[in-house]
Amino acid sequence: GNAFLEKFVCAETTAGGRPSILDHVTLIDTPGVLSGEKQRIGRNYDMSQVVRWFATRSDLILMIFDANKLDISDELKDVMQALKGNEDKVRVILNKADQVTPQQLLRVHGALMWSLGKVLRSPEASRVYVSSFWSQPYARIGEDSARLFDSERADLLQDLQEIPKNAAIRRINEMVKRARTAKMHALVSACLRKMMPSLFGKEKRQAELVANLDIVFEAVSVEHSIPPGDFPELPVYQERLMRWTRTGKSFTSIPRLERDLIARLDHAVSVDLAQLAMVVTGDTPRS
Repeated sequence: GNAFLEKFVCAETTAGGRPSILDHVTLIDTPGVLSGEKQRIGRNYDMSQVVRWFATRSDLILMIFDANKLDISDELKDVMQALKGNEDKVRVILNKADQVTPQQLLRVHGALMWSLGKVLRSPEASRVYVSSFWSQPYARIGEDSARLFDSERADLLQDLQEIPKNAAIRRINEMVKRARTAKMHALVSACLRKMMPSLFGKEKRQAELVANLDIVFEAVSVEHSIPPGDFPELPVYQERLMRWTRTGKSFTSIPRLERDLIARLDHAVSVDLAQLAMVVTGDTPRS
């Protein structure tokens, strides 16, 4: 809203005519999240909502922690929860790693992974880059890990350089996901229409179908080999169906299933989008 926009500042920079990784990149730097109530004073917008809005539109999300003062506050937990559904974009940076000894760094890294696992609740651990990300020489206390820090910085730069390719692959995957969702909706709708009586008892039967939607999902899954993971959350689907039927509409008004369109959709997912993904990844030459 306007409360956020009043504090949102933009800046544009150039690389002085030289090719740069920044030429086609937009960086969004969110405010730092502190512990305690003081970070909320004067913040008249919802930080978690802002993060969620940007996360869905970003190609890569960098979460930065300092090795010498690792702290995950309540507000940071809320922000991390706002990243739900975008875990594959998240990369974690453990910065200022040269400010602690190698032994301390191991402990900090372990504590960070444990804390992230509790908050993000992702089956796969996020990639953590460990280094000191500034132009100054490493501190003497961390010089023994200089080779590790250099390697981690190079890996992060490589990750950033692959953003355009990964973004294209992610968009293809989103198209596949939407296509499979559209197919699922079409098959469920067709099943609901087919299970309606032709003459009497339509309202009662319609209410029964909504109440027992899990049986409909199972029937569609078995008949059309649709993975259970392709179906939405049952309560959400039921609530939307109830709102739709309250307007006086009936499942009998749903158009008949056009199997030719379903076949074309399957071909687009299994052949066309698969070939496009291969072109993007460089696995096959362009035709």
